[in-house]
Amino acid sequence: MDNLNNPKYKYFDDKFSKQEQSYPGVQNEMTPVPDCGEESYKGSDRLTGRKALVTGGDSGIGRAAAIAYAKEGADVAISYLPDEESDAQEVKEVIEATGRKAVLLPGDLRDESFARQLVHDAAKELGGLDTLVMNAGMQQYINDIKGLKTQQLQDTFTINVFSNVWMLQEALDHLPEGGSVIITTSVQAFSPASLLADYAMTKSAQVSFIVSMAQKLGQKGIRVNGVAPGPVWTALQISGGQPPENIPEFGQNTPLQRAGQPVELSDTYVLLASDSGSYITGQVFGVTGGMPINM
Repeated sequence: MDNLNNPKYKYFDDKFSKQEQSYPGVQNEMTPVPDCGEESYKGSDRLTGRKALVTGGDSGIGRAAAIAYAKEGADVAISYLPDEESDAQEVKEVIEATGRKAVLLPGDLRDESFARQLVHDAAKELGGLDTLVMNAGMQQYINDIKGLKTQQLQDTFTINVFSNVWMLQEALDHLPEGGSVIITTSVQAFSPASLLADYAMTKSAQVSFIVSMAQKLGQKGIRVNGVAPGPVWTALQISGGQPPENIPEFGQNTPLQRAGQPVELSDTYVLLASDSGSYITGQVFGVTGGMPINM
């Protein structure tokens, strides 16, 4: 049928060029530049009037979610590290081109004061907050567990776990009935790689947090869900997330034999934020190219 695309070849399916950047990485310097839906995502007014905060919204999966939300009719605030300003400005331009409001809130989620205030600043600038996407993450590979430094362990847990708790605590001052919380976890929560031991631990913790908070917040009419990406082509991978020698064949060990592009997760984030997901809570959706996840 002419209207069907073989998913193996729908997006970039060749070997990546070997490349490396210092953490946190800049998307606009990657080859190829990830597809976050700037042109490829088409909205259909599923989030008209909504107000969303997306952490790590400058690049990768967070960027794809932020762009999709704007194209679906939402105003969007994004947080990111100051080093990622050039990427954030690109996202702002895309959001504003849709006619929606874009709010840029740079800072470091390792700073508890920033992480907590971020939520209130987003709500103030947007005129409310009904969708919280906690997507920002830290992933740094280690060749040997003996080489895992305490500082890396602390940073990874602070960004991936502690900041989620801090932000949700503050968001409860703003999220209305019908609000949605979405956490980006990972296939690593279910199939951990030895190179990513600390990262995988935090992703497992996020899954537990999703399930427990869904039980509690369901009573308030607030849904809590997660998205578990597989190998997706983002700046996270080329800034310490993977050994440089692994980059050329990144994602080719999946059943679909390629890495995913951030835009391929957009519809999942939209579903979980929209009324179409009204009976979905406490769930983790795998978008993994065929790598299994098990709750």
